[in-house]
Amino acid sequence: MSNAKSIHSAGDGSIDQGQFLTVLPREEAIARFEAALFPRLVQGERRKLAQALGCALAEDVTAPIDVPPFDRSNVDGFAVRSVDLAAAGEATPVRLILNDEVIACGTAPMRPVLSGTATPIATGGPVPRGADAIVMVEHTQPSGNRAIEVRRAVSPGQFVSYAGSDIARGEALLRVGTMIGSREIGMLAACGIAEVVVARRPRVAILSTGDELVQPGMPLRPAAIYDTNGAVVTAAIAENGGETSFLGAVPDDEQALESAMRSALAGSDMLVLSGGTSKGAGDISHRIIGRLGKPGIVAHGVALKPGKPLCLAVCDGKPVVILPGFPTSAMFTFHDIIVPVLRRMAGLPPRNDAKVSARVPVRIASELGRTEFIMVSLVEGNDGLIAYPTGKGSGAITSFAQADGFLKVDALADQLPANVETEITLFTPHVRVPDLVIIGSHCVGLDLVTAPMAHAGLTVRSIAVGSLGGLAAAKRGECDLAPIHLFDEKSESYNAPYLTEGLELVPGWRRMQGIVFRKGDARFEGFGPEEAVRAALADTACIMVNRNQGAGTRILIDRLLEGARPEGYWNQPRSHNAVAAAVAQHRADWGMTIAPVAHATGLGFIPYAEEHYDFALVKARKQRPAVQAFLDALASEAGRKVLEQAGFRPA
Repeated sequence: MSNAKSIHSAGDGSIDQGQFLTVLPREEAIARFEAALFPRLVQGERRKLAQALGCALAEDVTAPIDVPPFDRSNVDGFAVRSVDLAAAGEATPVRLILNDEVIACGTAPMRPVLSGTATPIATGGPVPRGADAIVMVEHTQPSGNRAIEVRRAVSPGQFVSYAGSDIARGEALLRVGTMIGSREIGMLAACGIAEVVVARRPRVAILSTGDELVQPGMPLRPAAIYDTNGAVVTAAIAENGGETSFLGAVPDDEQALESAMRSALAGSDMLVLSGGTSKGAGDISHRIIGRLGKPGIVAHGVALKPGKPLCLAVCDGKPVVILPGFPTSAMFTFHDIIVPVLRRMAGLPPRNDAKVSARVPVRIASELGRTEFIMVSLVEGNDGLIAYPTGKGSGAITSFAQADGFLKVDALADQLPANVETEITLFTPHVRVPDLVIIGSHCVGLDLVTAPMAHAGLTVRSIAVGSLGGLAAAKRGECDLAPIHLFDEKSESYNAPYLTEGLELVPGWRRMQGIVFRKGDARFEGFGPEEAVRAALADTACIMVNRNQGAGTRILIDRLLEGARPEGYWNQPRSHNAVAAAVAQHRADWGMTIAPVAHATGLGFIPYAEEHYDFALVKARKQRPAVQAFLDALASEAGRKVLEQAGFRPA
């Protein structure tokens, strides 16, 4: 039905008042509806990437490989040893002999870069053994047949993207509930993932009801109106994760409508009707619901304006919704009450509606006892935004289409006074800022601890800059927590000596650092860490892979080396995964990483020191809900168990 119909007389002259059940507060109606529907499993289905666009992930996706999978060149140029060019300058060019191979994309290097040599390399080409930097071709000059001159020094790692610097093996790539868009498809494809398990879109049947309805495109007969709700509700369902089937409009004939409703419900997961919920004699939809399954109607009549005639039902586990006939009433109730349920069924995260503060220049009267939504248009005033009510009524489709947003008047208020600053919910989406910001040293254990938070709808942004970088960010108040693992030689303790005023230490977990090498390498097999390093230093052909300055691991390596600078020392990737990749791919012979990464890569491992991976907490942010949620997750039994399973020892 498109509008509310009048109360009719019964045959004995009395007025039939049996149409509405008890009018419920909005919150109670929602609670009853959700209690009858949930919990329920979100059904998953496997789809190829091209068919997953717009779907929600039904399970977490972790990266099966490092991206890039090897150290690669960022420019066209020459792979060199940075130490060879330490003295290079305009007045002191350095001449390098070119190796007799050219490394293109997809070409595995065959020859090492020895002292005094360079290898031509294309953008994206794998960095050969021995090289730790790239010189751009523009910064060189030919010098004879097979040589170049370089007139500027290069730093270790220049124009090199290390293995795993984009995506690290085992990293949480995408979380359950993530909407799959073109960027997500690119990430999945980069990891070689061809299919993902996504939430199956709930099949939603849509029916309009009313003798007066005509479908768009057909001639409009006298006293008829076009079916607005059918089109707009179908579109709104599709926007929120439903697979729609619009079945047209059914006239006010109880037998025909019941047949259409039964057929629609049998072939779908959810049925949405518009019209047939109010007090008119033709509003028969709600009477049919009681015959479609248990428990039937859970709310018929909700203390909302617009939207009082809303009918909510569950028939044998399937939601049945009858929206008011007026377009604005239908859309308000749909977005306010039905969308959260639909998105939950589709495995999608809740909608994140943008909110702004604005001044309302006029008094708005409201009906006591009903939560009222009032659409507004926003204009810029001298002192900020001003919100003007549109005032077109619940039957005006343009009210919804042209408004910028809406404000809410509480059920316990009979007015909104003039010139009150109030919150406006916008109809346009916005980018949600993270709930929790973590900057510092990254660890796969961090993904495990924050997973329940992501599943609960909290957004967590983790930025890997190393322990010292994270500590600096925390001191500046740029994050909530900074993961650190810094050993202080004076006190022979971890992390606490590095804290300053305003920071608090939160114990995290312990992880074993050690020497990583290829299994079967006699220089390392069966030795302790000190003996293994001595053997490596004694072999000039043995190449190490280091860690970046500022990393806690770098401090441990320098302690073992005792001032030595062996081959490969200036190769300084920023992650444990990159170190393991360098060794596994024979670009280096040894390095230092944590035990879980070594074991995942299939490498040999010599334990050296159990380091403390803790968190510097910014005290001023401690009471934020997301910070408390993190602390709860860290201390929970489930959190400790998942860390132990991954090879860590909770503090």
